[in-house]
Amino acid sequence: MAAVWQQVLAVDARYNAYRTSNFPQFRTQYIRRRSQLLRENAKGGFDPLLRRQYLKLRSQLLAQRYGPLSEQSSFRTYSNSVRSSRTTLDRMEEPARTVPRPNGRDFEDDLRAQGARGHRRSVSRGSYQLQAQMNRVTYEDKSPGSVVPTSVAEASRAMAGDTTLSENYAFAGMYHIFDQHVDEAVPKVQFANDDKNRLACCSLDGTVSIFQLVPTPPAVLRVLRGHGRGVTDFAWSLSNDVIVTTSLDATMRIWATEDGKCIREIPDPDCSELLCCTFQPMNNNLTVVGNNKHNVHVMNISTGKKVKGGSSKLTGRVLSLSFDSPGRILWAGDDRGSIFSFLFDMATGKLTKAKRLVVSEGSSITSISARSWISREARDPSLLVNACVNKLLLYRVVDNEGTLQLKRTFEIQQSANPVHSIFCPLMSFRQGACVVTGSEDMCVYFFDVERATKAIVNKLQGHSAAVLDVSFNCDESLLASSDAKGMVIIWRREQK
Repeated sequence: MAAVWQQVLAVDARYNAYRTSNFPQFRTQYIRRRSQLLRENAKGGFDPLLRRQYLKLRSQLLAQRYGPLSEQSSFRTYSNSVRSSRTTLDRMEEPARTVPRPNGRDFEDDLRAQGARGHRRSVSRGSYQLQAQMNRVTYEDKSPGSVVPTSVAEASRAMAGDTTLSENYAFAGMYHIFDQHVDEAVPKVQFANDDKNRLACCSLDGTVSIFQLVPTPPAVLRVLRGHGRGVTDFAWSLSNDVIVTTSLDATMRIWATEDGKCIREIPDPDCSELLCCTFQPMNNNLTVVGNNKHNVHVMNISTGKKVKGGSSKLTGRVLSLSFDSPGRILWAGDDRGSIFSFLFDMATGKLTKAKRLVVSEGSSITSISARSWISREARDPSLLVNACVNKLLLYRVVDNEGTLQLKRTFEIQQSANPVHSIFCPLMSFRQGACVVTGSEDMCVYFFDVERATKAIVNKLQGHSAAVLDVSFNCDESLLASSDAKGMVIIWRREQK
């Protein structure tokens, strides 16, 4: 029954970004209540035919209310009916002038030596990005295959408050510092979905901490304890009521965020150290994990079993995972320098290996973040990649099999530590496009991916060790960063 209510919730969640645009806190309340009601109703059972009919009708009603969304990340041409529809973002833009747009060591040894670990799953506001292709803005081609904003693309600037990218990302002061994990690396920090004030981090001390930033002073809500060794990765469910964790103790655990209790412990199918995880975005009953024996497994968290046909082998230890927004393509990176793309069967959970890209032989792929559009003016589906080559890499996704083409590189320091990066969540409303990354020089960097020269928009200094991970809250007012010595810093955007 869990799979049923998760499917229904997924339909609603795809449109959640459009609800009560002036009061984003209500979106979180809505999706939580929706999740609660669906779970309660699921206990009574579902008739398969009625469920299919309900899902169809619910999708139609939501599409009529908010505008249709693409299921395929727009690799194909939209139908005339979709192209001609008036979307929510179109209506928001009406005051603006628009025109039609045209190696062999044990993994724990590596972690202890480097003070880090290897994976980052970025939070993506999929419905913003999926809608972007249907909005009307002006483009100009500066180079073959490149789409960048022109001076008359006013819609994004209006929605961003007509401020520059540097002003938008003027993070300066430290809002708070959490240091309960000091002396053990914090490989992952992440805000809850559509939440401004709640975040979590995992640590090699074997625990996960959940924080609340408001009301002040910020506090630790609860600590999740149970893993026998370091926690390497975690992921929030779509409704934030569940967290999945992976650990060097060769287990994954499912936790209830409300009370911090462990709902289920699931051993790795290969009895191997688990290094990374990610939820299937359209069905949070399924989680993908990567392990030390080079395998990727799709796991059903309700049954605790791996999905038939949902396993595949990479060339090295699996360090990073990321789905595209519709959940149809999965990318996986390993410690041998390869990125694999898999086609995900939505009905069965089966994985089909599609493409392989060797970024740099023997250089670990420590982070992968997928985004359907970089910004509303730069519409290419993209992949942001950290590899141990002293560069942050931005790839264009060129087809519906996840083939990658290098678009831009940015100089950072990363030769050994598993550093991670993210796309900024509200970029689709701005002119220009910003990404944020950690670095081994103890700094946090903001890059404008559409700026040809002087791409660094901001640089934050304050950590005393390699910065391993970064995460924005939903409205970009706060940024969290974590480092190899266990420090978590919350940065506050400068108010004008």
